[in-house]
Parts: sequence; structure tokens; C-alpha cells
Amino acid sequence: MIDARVATQLHTDQHRDAVSRFIQLAVRGLVPMFDPQKQLFCHKLKKTENGMEQEGTSHRYTMMTLMGLHRLEQAGTRSPFDKERILQALLSDLSWVDNLGDLGVLLWMCGIVCPERYAQLESRLEWKDALTRYRGARQVVTMDVAWFLTGLSYWGLTHPERLSHLEATAFDAYKLLTGNQGERGFFGHLSTTASLIGMARGRTGSFADQVYPIYGMAQFSKAYGHEEAAQRALKCATGICEEQGPKGQWWWHYDAPAGRVTDGYPVFSVHQHAMAPFTLFGLGEAIRRNFDESIYKGLGWINTNNELGYDMEDQANGVIWRCIFRSRRSLTRYLKAGLGSYSDTVQQDSPEGLEVKYECRPYELGWLLYAFANRYQMSSEGKK
Repeated sequence: MIDARVATQLHTDQHRDAVSRFIQLAVRGLVPMFDPQKQLFCHKLKKTENGMEQEGTSHRYTMMTLMGLHRLEQAGTRSPFDKERILQALLSDLSWVDNLGDLGVLLWMCGIVCPERYAQLESRLEWKDALTRYRGARQVVTMDVAWFLTGLSYWGLTHPERLSHLEATAFDAYKLLTGNQGERGFFGHLSTTASLIGMARGRTGSFADQVYPIYGMAQFSKAYGHEEAAQRALKCATGICEEQGPKGQWWWHYDAPAGRVTDGYPVFSVHQHAMAPFTLFGLGEAIRRNFDESIYKGLGWINTNNELGYDMEDQANGVIWRCIFRSRRSLTRYLKAGLGSYSDTVQQDSPEGLEVKYECRPYELGWLLYAFANRYQMSSEGKK
């Protein structure tokens, strides 16, 4: 028999090897996702009959990717991109910031990548009335409000002298988020009382609607010493970890009032290798808790320990394929999941009706770097 300490070390070595491999894939894979003329990353890279093709560009995905690349450089590894030129493309004209979510991600990015830019941006961004000006705020769209709370929190964390100036807006954003949280800790997609669409489907939140509030509340608790925010984040984190699938799946839809998973698929690779890890790492650092067991269980799903026994890591194309999804998804089934009345048999491992989606988006690789780049040493190749 293998000694327990040896077994733990074997698992640790496997995790280290996998993460190091993923980091190198992400750095290489982001290159064909970049538009050098626009200095922006594409919306997606997808597999076609003619090979891998770019589709569109995205300011939002560029910001998320830049945060990951910044952490890569902090770890001492050379980035293949010119950060200053990308920042210039993002910040020279801010007319694309037309919603609360992009404003929040912009403030978040500044806190990570260029905190010295807050001063020059403040006069150009009407952030004080953002919670009344944007529709996403009026409807209390969970992800948008969570991004905004995260951005304000990073602003305060990097410039403590601004905490009191930001406090009222940050606490308003936090209060809006709490209204979308159920008793078990899960978040709905948007307020069920602020709009007709919210009444129809606000109670059911995606996995993104869980992790971004966890992360945002963790940063808010650090900025303002707010214990209740930390406990609310922990409650949601505990809930998603308890519902994690037998192969480490982070499931897709959660009914906030009922406190249960309503629909398991798609299972997205970015949730497995990036969003759950950076969220749980971030919360763990804020409250001094360890979520490694759930993080690495989820990571194992990428390399064949999934419903299809398929390796989502494609080194040849420099991508981790986007998701495993149900190809025969009826409209009725979707609507029932959105209303919180459908309960998928998510614990079953049957591959029937499941397929791989052959595309990858730059933020997926960017968030992977954000989660892991400053936690693992890469090989000497690529070091500064």
C-alpha cells in the first residue's frame, strides 16, 4: 500500500505538472486570439473546417485577459504582449463602457494592473451614480453588481485614502447583492422584484452568478473589515462545494430560494480550471480557509476525468475546449431550469446526449493565469 503522505505528494506533483502545463498552454494559446491592429483580444476562437478562426473582439475579455497576464509577469514570466499598448487601446476612448459590468471590470483591472490610473479615470467615469444610471444595476443583475463591487473594493484596497470616498457606493452595491442571495447562500441571476424579467427568471443563477459575488464580497470584506460580507461569501462557497459533482463538476444553474442545483449542463472548462480556483483562493486568503480539495477535484475534470472521458486540453491548438453540453436541450427544459422548476439528474455520469463545444475564449485562458500564474513556478523557458 502507498503511504498516505506519499499519496498526497503524488497528487500534489500531478496538480503541479497539470497547472504548469496549463499556464504554458494559456500563454501560447492567447497569441492567435489577439488582434495586433486593434490591440484587443477576440471574442472567441473556434474550430472550423478551415482550422481555428477568430471571431469578433471584446474589450471585456481583453481586460480579464490582461489581469491574468499581469499575474504571469508578477511571477517572473515574460508576457508575449505589450501591456502598455493594450492599456492605451482600452483607456484612450472609454465610449465602450456603456454598462455596469464593463465599468466594474475596468475598475477591477485598474486595481490589479495599473492602480496609478484611477486618478485620471475618475474624472472620466461617472461611477458615483452608476447604480441608478445603468439598467443592469436597476435590475440588480448579480454578475454586473458583483464586478462593480469588486472594482470599488480594489480601488479602496490600493488607495486606502479613498476608502471613505468610495464607501457609500460600495455599501449600496453590497446591499443590492445581498437581496439576490437565498437562505442557503446561492445567488439568483437578478432581482425578482425589480423587473418583469426578474420575476420570470431572476431566482435561478448561473455558476458565474455564484463565484463573482463570492469574490466581490471577499474583497469588500478585506477593504472595509466587513465580517458579514465574508460570511455571506463563505455560505455560497460552502454551498457550491457541497453540490460539486462526483467528477469535480461545477454545475451550471442554482435555484437561490430553494437552495439547490436545477441544471447541471453545460459544464464549462473555465469554471473548472479558472473561475472556481481564483474565487476560492481569493476567499480563502480573505478568511484564512483552505479550499484546495474542491479546487483540485474540479481541475481533474479537464483531463479525461469527465463524463465523456475526453481530454479537454488540446496542446496542438493551444486551447482548453469550452464545455461539455447536452446537444438535445429542449426549450421546455431550458425554461423550466430558468424558472427553478427543473431538476437535472446531475449526479449521473451517463454520456448520452453530451458533446464537446470546440471553441475557446481569451478570458478563459486569462482567468486561468489569474488563478494560478503566481502560485506555480514554470519551467525556465519563458522566464525573464
